[in-house]
Amino acid sequence: MHFRKAQKEDLPAIVRLLADDGLGSGRERYEDPLPEEYDQAFDAMEAQIGNQVILALEEEEVIGCIQLTIIPGLARLGMKRAQIEGVRVDKKYRGKRVGEALFKEAIAIAKAEKCGLVQLTTDKQRNDAHRFYERLGFSASHEGMKLIFKMEK
Repeated sequence: MHFRKAQKEDLPAIVRLLADDGLGSGRERYEDPLPEEYDQAFDAMEAQIGNQVILALEEEEVIGCIQLTIIPGLARLGMKRAQIEGVRVDKKYRGKRVGEALFKEAIAIAKAEKCGLVQLTTDKQRNDAHRFYERLGFSASHEGMKLIFKMEK
């Protein structure tokens, strides 16, 4: 297994992973061709410094992904933080430490970027994910909230 930063041509593999679970299947549209919104989002991420998707690959097959965003801030004496989102591992590779390896890679990048902490949000329904994150050393130190807008086409 090896890691690399995602390229635009990886979008179908990434969206496939994002859509391949109970919650993601209702949020994502994995179809051919992919909706243009994915291309636009990827371009916006590429334009933003410190925002990337890291891929785990096995023989050039995308088997996992994690989005890592480095966020400068003023709080905590101007500390930078890393935000992790969009963590997915192909069903065939779950239980084989792919997710753990992805997190170690993302955390190493965050440390190299001089971040003081790594944070993530996780859906309250993802009990297995909560146990996984706790095993990696994350603690549920804050209560998160979201305000979701219904987007008009």
